[in-house]
Amino acid sequence: MIRKVTVAAGALMLVAGIAAASASDDPIASRQAMMKNTGASIGAIVKMAKGEAEFDALAASLAIRAMNNSAIGIVHLFPTGSETGMDTEAAPKIWEDMAGFVEKAKAMEEATAKAIAAPAASLDELKAQLGEIGGTCKGCHETYRIKKS
Repeated sequence: MIRKVTVAAGALMLVAGIAAASASDDPIASRQAMMKNTGASIGAIVKMAKGEAEFDALAASLAIRAMNNSAIGIVHLFPTGSETGMDTEAAPKIWEDMAGFVEKAKAMEEATAKAIAAPAASLDELKAQLGEIGGTCKGCHETYRIKKS
C-alpha cells in the first residue's frame, strides 16, 4: 500500500512539473521539461519490461497517462520563433512540416489513449503497449529531433 501511495504521489509531482513547465513563458524550457518528464515515464515502464523493476500496473498506468498528457500538449510548445536557443534538439523540420509533426504527436496520443482504455494487467501486456508507444516516440525523434552527442 505504501508503495502505491508513493507511486501515486510521484505521478502527481510529475503532472505538477508538466503544468509548471507549460505555464512558463519560455516554450523551449517548457518543452524540454515536458520531454524529460515523458522520458522518465517511459523509463519507468522500460525498467519493468527489462525486469529491473517489478511490474506495477498502477505505476505503468500513471506513466502512460503522463505520456498521454504530453502528447496532447507538446505541439503547442513549438511556436514560430522558438526554433533556436537553449541547446534545443528540435529540428528545423518541425516548423517546415508542422502538419507532419502534429500527426506524429497524434499517433502517440492515440497509442497512449489505447493503453489507458485497456490498462496492462500483466508484464506481457505492458511490453506490447511499450512497443507501440515506443514506436511513436522513435518515429517522431527520427524526423523531428537533432540528436546531440
